[in-house]
Amino acid sequence: MPASGKAARHVDVAIVGGGLVGSSLACALVPLIEQAGLTVAVIEAAPILKMADTPFQPSFDARASAIAQGSAALFAEMGLWDALAEHANPIRHIHISERGRFGATRLSSDELGVMALGHVIPNAWMGRVLHRWLAEMAIEWHCPARVEEIVPVAGGHVLTLTEGWQLKAGLTVLADGGRSGLKEQLGIDSDSHPYNQVALIANVELSRPHDGKAWERFTTEGPIALLPLRGQAMELVWTHPLGTEHRRLALSDGDFLAELQRAFGDRMGRFRRVGRRHTYPLSLVTARETTRPGLAVIGNAAHALHPVAGQGFNLALRGVMDLVSAMAAGQVRGEAPGSVAVLADFEARRHADRHNVVRFSDGLVRLFGIDSVLLSHARAAGLIGLNLAGPLRRGLARRAMGLER
Repeated sequence: MPASGKAARHVDVAIVGGGLVGSSLACALVPLIEQAGLTVAVIEAAPILKMADTPFQPSFDARASAIAQGSAALFAEMGLWDALAEHANPIRHIHISERGRFGATRLSSDELGVMALGHVIPNAWMGRVLHRWLAEMAIEWHCPARVEEIVPVAGGHVLTLTEGWQLKAGLTVLADGGRSGLKEQLGIDSDSHPYNQVALIANVELSRPHDGKAWERFTTEGPIALLPLRGQAMELVWTHPLGTEHRRLALSDGDFLAELQRAFGDRMGRFRRVGRRHTYPLSLVTARETTRPGLAVIGNAAHALHPVAGQGFNLALRGVMDLVSAMAAGQVRGEAPGSVAVLADFEARRHADRHNVVRFSDGLVRLFGIDSVLLSHARAAGLIGLNLAGPLRRGLARRAMGLER
């Protein structure tokens, strides 16, 4: 019971985390809210709603996400893609290679018969679109607010919030990236495998147009990914061995660009500008449980991946849609959103996709992280072979695009 003595307010679904994953889930639930009278609350610690009504100012330093074509289709189903596309840059080509080797794999949207392989969208714009749309829906927002305590009870969980509210949720969805400590409160353990690597993130500007081409370049230090943004800008994700990133963070812009040029090569022209540099450590983290009666764990709270394959948010979005599909099917059968049957259905839908993506991204990191002359030749041959094997390459591309599982 809350300190005031009032009973906890009941909601069918409480989403802990109003970032990109949590807000995407709330948007995807709108048909069930409108058709079935589902009551949904979103709890978010950051004051993000205040930003939704301010004019959007594109920033050179804005972080961005790679949205697979399958994810764009999912956003289109929600009626959001037209708005998201206003600041999206299409990926029309992908070039994968290893520094110092001739092997390469190339993918193109023309070959696969699609308008784009994916899109790169500033995170701030995605958040703006999601939150503007949700502001018009019958959703209960607690923002800024945090969940201080979560307690399992018959029929769900009771959530105690910092603002003094208590919610009793039939289904609680942890979409907070695993940062809140709620998994630990509930005794949900995670397996963590540090890569002893750090991702250095920054936006860079090229001397010539990128033509919608994304690059994945494997080097002896780690992979370098470049994602096309508007104009001649690209988002850089440069993987470093743990501890070596400090020196590059301290470099002047000119010295940093010179080192990037030496590491990447001249295929994209000259790097002539770099924005603010950020870093974060890389690990493979997977929750040992993603469902319990009345509970689902999604997004980075369920699985944090290496960015080498660009699959983290896309995997999370497919999880969002699978959860909504399981809830909709349960609604037809007369089952509550947090019922054992609904969550078993959700887990059955997610298992293979989650397992395959985690295994693929982890395997890619480990394969290209082994410094061996013989293995480097084998990798080069494999990239050449993959480039020549059209059906295999196209099949892998469609999986990466989220068009097949």
